Amino acid sequence: MAIAEKETLGFQAEVKQLLQLMIHSLYSNKEIFLRELISNASDAADKLRFEAINNDALYGNDHELKIKVTFDKAARTITISDNGIGMNRDEVISHLGTIAKSGTKEFFGKLSGDQQADAALIGQFGVGFYSGFIVADKITVETRRAGVYANEGVRWESGGEGDYSVEQIEKASRGTDIILHLREGEDELLSSWKLKSIIRKYSDHISLPILMQKDEWDAEKKETVVKDEFETVNQASALWARNKADITPEQYNEFYKHVSHDFQDPLTLTHNRVEGRSEYTQLLYVPSHAPFDLWDRNKRGGIKLYVKRVFIMDDAEQLMPAYLRFIKGVIDSNDLPLNVSREILQESRDVKVIREGSTKRVLGMLEELANADEQEKKDKYTTFWTEFGQVLKEGIGEDATNKDRIAKLLRFASTTNDNADQTVSLADYLARMKEGQDKIYYVTGESFTAAKNSPHLEIFRKKGVEVLLLTDRVDEWMLSFLTEFEGKELVSVAKGGLDLGGLEDEAEKKEHEETENSYKELVEKMKAALGDKAKDVRVTFRLTDSPACLVADENELSGNLLRMLKAAGQNAPESKPILEINPNHPLVTRLKHEDADSSRFADWSHIMFDQAMLAEGGSLSDPASFVKRLNEMLLATSN
Repeated sequence: MAIAEKETLGFQAEVKQLLQLMIHSLYSNKEIFLRELISNASDAADKLRFEAINNDALYGNDHELKIKVTFDKAARTITISDNGIGMNRDEVISHLGTIAKSGTKEFFGKLSGDQQADAALIGQFGVGFYSGFIVADKITVETRRAGVYANEGVRWESGGEGDYSVEQIEKASRGTDIILHLREGEDELLSSWKLKSIIRKYSDHISLPILMQKDEWDAEKKETVVKDEFETVNQASALWARNKADITPEQYNEFYKHVSHDFQDPLTLTHNRVEGRSEYTQLLYVPSHAPFDLWDRNKRGGIKLYVKRVFIMDDAEQLMPAYLRFIKGVIDSNDLPLNVSREILQESRDVKVIREGSTKRVLGMLEELANADEQEKKDKYTTFWTEFGQVLKEGIGEDATNKDRIAKLLRFASTTNDNADQTVSLADYLARMKEGQDKIYYVTGESFTAAKNSPHLEIFRKKGVEVLLLTDRVDEWMLSFLTEFEGKELVSVAKGGLDLGGLEDEAEKKEHEETENSYKELVEKMKAALGDKAKDVRVTFRLTDSPACLVADENELSGNLLRMLKAAGQNAPESKPILEINPNHPLVTRLKHEDADSSRFADWSHIMFDQAMLAEGGSLSDPASFVKRLNEMLLATSN
């Protein structure tokens, strides 16, 4: 129940921090305050339309939704008014006193104090209402929720410092009035021409009429006089419903900023009207950077759903698969019912058609960038992959229908490059395969450096065979679904026995067989010395410089995946690695002639195993014993 007395409340800590940073970091682009407040007003009207589908009485006697922008030179105020859904007292405190976004604290932890860098991050976060404080040193909000009595209005007021006040007021009409009390030096905004130019620049796409008072030149007074008559200053039609030829790139970009609350232009977009069994319009954007909450599992999608231009819901996740959750935009259906709910969306055949069609459209948009000859588009795909590549990889396991298309869009680091840039496609890899090579080789690691320096790569470097270096956390999961590409099997160089296929000639194979036979006795002695520490010991020819390496059995989890699971606190299945020894390394040759019953043989065997574990980025179960053995061996060698 609303209360009459005025109450002063403190801002949430994150709001205080945002206000301080925003006023300084975003001042160079201060005009955006009007875009943000008009965008909020448009959303309020959309929400009223949606609630009124089942309760027309919410409109009262005012069915014509609109936004008004007025100013008062004497009072030095600008007022943005709407007759949308409005807010009650609890909603005012929730929406204007707190930031209800998961990951907020982590977001603020990324801020550096560098104004330019922080401005990009703050824009990524979305500031909405608080942008008014860029130009105002006090903001008054007067609002009344649709469907309640006139005496249940609410006034919110703050100087943007540590607190704000809330009180009950009488408000004759529903909706919200935001009154900006301008800071010193912002008088240029108290002009019809200036405000209209900002609206036409940033908010022309808003489908509601944005009204301002007409003005005309008074020759007698030699000044512009504002009249009581209002005029519409924007096109006031749904941008996605217009002909593509009539929409400028700037209008597309500003509409993106409206639906996404992003400050930067999108990377690319697709705008289509689909006709057939299901009729709908899609205007979909790929952002130019990842949002701060991209990895939030509870985050809904970024698609606004309309039915016949009537707003239905934000974040309609049923219209886009989870691996494309970064896509922003609008889908407007001619077939869905106006009273559609999230539950109905899950069951609807029309929604399934829209989802499939929109997924294919987005993949087509990405393919156009990925396969382009123009450098500008290639650079855009590089940007896309840097920002969203890890998310797109999820599609390999989630979308069997489009798996092959997604596989062609993947990019990896590889041994052909000295840096960690993920620029190699699977098609690139196939084009560079050696004669006789019939597999795509890869290695996984916790970092680019760890993968690049893996001892498992030694024979491949010697033979000049390219190996993909996979270091994203999602890679191990993805590889359980991506087992081949265009008929070529993907094979880990750190799992199973080494099979180079046609890359080995008969002479090499015969030589390897003879070497294995000559080392059978050493292998058996090392097995006995290591006990249950190793699943097996065997001779390998994948090494050229290292004495030994560890590999996982063909059907077991890789060492890298086991380490990731343990680090995440997951129960990893018990799995012992296989120790492979290099018969051409001096340490192995020396060990071959060591007495199996001596303590030195056992120590050398354990040291070799532990060194191999460290070389692949693992941790030792008993590091103290390793150090003790190593010290003893060093002392023995020096004597």
